[in-house]
Amino acid sequence: MKTKKRILILSPHTDDGEFGCGGTIARFVEAGKEVHYLAFSDCEKSLPPDMPRDTLVHELRNATGQLGIPSANVRIEQFEVRCFERDRQEILEVLVDLQRRLRPDLVFLPSPRDLHQDHHTVAMEGLRAFKLSATVLAYEMPWNNLTFETTCFVPLEESQLRKKIAALACYESQKDRFYATEEFIRALALTRGTQIGTRHAETFEVLRWIVND
Repeated sequence: MKTKKRILILSPHTDDGEFGCGGTIARFVEAGKEVHYLAFSDCEKSLPPDMPRDTLVHELRNATGQLGIPSANVRIEQFEVRCFERDRQEILEVLVDLQRRLRPDLVFLPSPRDLHQDHHTVAMEGLRAFKLSATVLAYEMPWNNLTFETTCFVPLEESQLRKKIAALACYESQKDRFYATEEFIRALALTRGTQIGTRHAETFEVLRWIVND
């Protein structure tokens, strides 16, 4: 991973990237890597009617700021939640354009075996867009994954795990989800760390690994 300098996070919805690889993002930012974050939807349809429609946009910008991603590197598209399959060609075109302009070395996206229809679409179109040019790793979302191959691990310092927890705490509108608690986030990081003999870690599924040097 030391040679990977430009990193792209593909997040189907606001907060998916933070759940899947928030600690790893913090680690890369601390190491001076250029990190970019693309969310495909502002999830306006998922908000209660009494909340401002841009609530999740503000929460996302606060969360990615907690991880250290520059605001200029955060992009939010307006695809409709739970309708990504319908819009898959347009999503692919966004990704192909991004591949041409950004040329990331490393891409993080959901697992192709993620049960959520939007997550699955981003995984498959992301693979199509980046399979020839970048290392591609799938991040873990246990509540959606039927199976997940833990074939890559990133050890985390306590400070990096704290940044992930702080980032997810920015999503006040989503705090009632059972997997959004600090207890769960820490327990998962501890479990993954135990698998590689360290205190905390995040795990990823290797979908494509390109070694350039």
